[in-house]
Amino acid sequence: MQSKIAHAAERKAFSIAIDQAIKGVRSDHPEEAINKFLDMGGKLLADTAPDMANSLRKAFYPGSKWENFLIELVRDRVDPNILKTAVLNGAYESAFRGLRETTQSAEKYQCNVPWIIIFDPTSACNKHCIGCWAADYGNSLNLSFDDMDRLVTEAKALGTHFFMMTGGEPLARKKDVVRLAEKHDDCIFGLFTNGSLIDQKLCDDCKRLGNIVFSMSLEGFKTANDGRRGDGSFDEVVRAMDLMTENGVPFGISTCYTRNNVEDVTSDEYYDFIIEHGALWQWYFHYMPVGEGANADLMPTIEQREYMIDRIRKIRDYKGGKPIMAMDFQNDGEFVGGCIAGGRVFCHVNARGDVEPCVFIHYSNANIHEKSWLECLQQPIFQEYRANWPWNDNMLRPCPMLENPQVLPKMVHEAEAKSTEYTSPEDVDHLCARTAKYAEKWAPEGDRIWVEEHPTGKKVYEDNISMMDVDKKAKMLAEKDAELDSQVEEKLKEEKETVGAAK
Repeated sequence: MQSKIAHAAERKAFSIAIDQAIKGVRSDHPEEAINKFLDMGGKLLADTAPDMANSLRKAFYPGSKWENFLIELVRDRVDPNILKTAVLNGAYESAFRGLRETTQSAEKYQCNVPWIIIFDPTSACNKHCIGCWAADYGNSLNLSFDDMDRLVTEAKALGTHFFMMTGGEPLARKKDVVRLAEKHDDCIFGLFTNGSLIDQKLCDDCKRLGNIVFSMSLEGFKTANDGRRGDGSFDEVVRAMDLMTENGVPFGISTCYTRNNVEDVTSDEYYDFIIEHGALWQWYFHYMPVGEGANADLMPTIEQREYMIDRIRKIRDYKGGKPIMAMDFQNDGEFVGGCIAGGRVFCHVNARGDVEPCVFIHYSNANIHEKSWLECLQQPIFQEYRANWPWNDNMLRPCPMLENPQVLPKMVHEAEAKSTEYTSPEDVDHLCARTAKYAEKWAPEGDRIWVEEHPTGKKVYEDNISMMDVDKKAKMLAEKDAELDSQVEEKLKEEKETVGAAK
């Protein structure tokens, strides 16, 4: 009870601070408010990601492109309720308090406890995109509302407050998605969607709730996009982007880059286009040859991979580039300690309920219909991830399938995990044989680039406490948590005394 009171008081304090920050940015002197906001962010990140706090300071100097981006976002781009709720649930509940709770849960139960959970409300989709691994699950699988509600509830008990939905097309279950976000109003929900089912009613719900954001799939301009996703898909995305921009609903773009589209989806013309239509971030995902009919020839060349590393860093640089946050899931490993799967940072639940290490790694020992969420996190394949991470010291070679194809088969066999691709199960040795040549070619180049970027040989993931040994991290965060709770209780005591004196 005392902990709940302290949590409520702490959340209230953060809420007031966010209100003040937003008000300040909308004033005639936004720089002062941003400086205070950075001070607060620095304190929040001091224990978990000190390098990120320093980077924020470097990025948001007066007159910088990122300061201007933030001012425009607060003043004009995002609905006020969404802005406040998303920051409160994303920054406070998930990144600040949630990280502490998941870390302590991991130490207590001796298993990985994810900060983010990705799940598929349904395998159904109104598209038939070429190369989509989700199609392997068929169109008849669904998590009921009760399934999703129980998953979120049990995950919150361990500290997780950040949930992403894929599919299939998650908005095929639009009513249940909205209902779930409404019930769990202390969480943030991010949806990966093709955009075709976004309408005004959904925008109104998003503004009312404040805790739903979107990443829309786009593979380039009209010819390239519709060639993979079907005729009319590009126009549907543009319509959805414009509707959300009009309503102040924040969104970004999710792009799978292949050998055929790398240059197009990183061109100045492409960035200018999505920025003009309101996109705030750009997710990039390296093509993974997973699932029935997967084509390894679609993987980017070694030269294209190196190009992506350089290009994305230039796009989001403190100076120049473009006013959009670009992130490359494969090449930004150094900022999260390499592979984040297996529950270390995230995991995936498919529409059948199988709990998988990653959206691209379809092997499991556990299903949410048969086990509690904690038991699912303690499954053998996740414990193999926990015991064997990191696979190497080079964060440009983060994946146990793509760049370390000798690692995943060993873990799957040791865990006796089963394939969750039920329409066409794939042996893990066969899967990783498909990536072996790529891994062999990338290894010397990835190592060369890593050494050039980090000549001291320093392991970047060790810079941040969030990437340290879980036992050590849990102890340090527990001490900080106890100190924070003590401060909150003292504040509550002072407020009661003030109220009593006033009476």
